[in-house]
Amino acid sequence: MSEQDDWEREFDHRWANSAEHKEPSARARMLAARWKENPPDPAPFRADPGPVPRRSSWVSTAVVLGCVAAVIVLLGYAQMRSSH
Repeated sequence: MSEQDDWEREFDHRWANSAEHKEPSARARMLAARWKENPPDPAPFRADPGPVPRRSSWVSTAVVLGCVAAVIVLLGYAQMRSSH
């Protein structure tokens, strides 16, 4: 047999899909057993995202500049302590 024939036989999805019995996965069996006695509440596929709080650009700028200033002060203090 040629390599092409082996490839087609190995990935013959029509043959696999024509199988008479397909066993559900372990998770599907577990959920079916759980839902038989206690069915889940209906839920949307995806919940609507809530409003995203937006910071104004000046607040972000102030935070970044404050962090930079704090680093400069800490480095200056560390350099001053090491030179004494």
